Amino acid sequence: MSKVTYRQADGSASTIEVPVGWSLMEAAMQNSIEGIPAECGGGCACATCHVYVEEDDMSKLPDLSDMEGDMLECVAAERLPGSRLSCQIRMTDEMGDLTVTIPSEQF
Repeated sequence: MSKVTYRQADGSASTIEVPVGWSLMEAAMQNSIEGIPAECGGGCACATCHVYVEEDDMSKLPDLSDMEGDMLECVAAERLPGSRLSCQIRMTDEMGDLTVTIPSEQF
């Protein structure tokens, strides 16, 4: 099982184990990680699960889908090169550990 570190905008962090097949959004919700309201419940329809993936971890992720790219145009915080929707990142054995930062705002 891989671990994901969720960093808050204030610098605090929580590291949790995430089962293969779970999305980063799902893991955050199940572990009461603050800052990911996930208003659409993981349907890639609201952009309220926006995270910044560490540069070193970007190559571990699947490519950005057209739908995810479109939704990232709607994020409340600044879109950066590492911006992804946590509902669209499903853990695999090959990913290993990841670190993401949660933006200071999602609405």
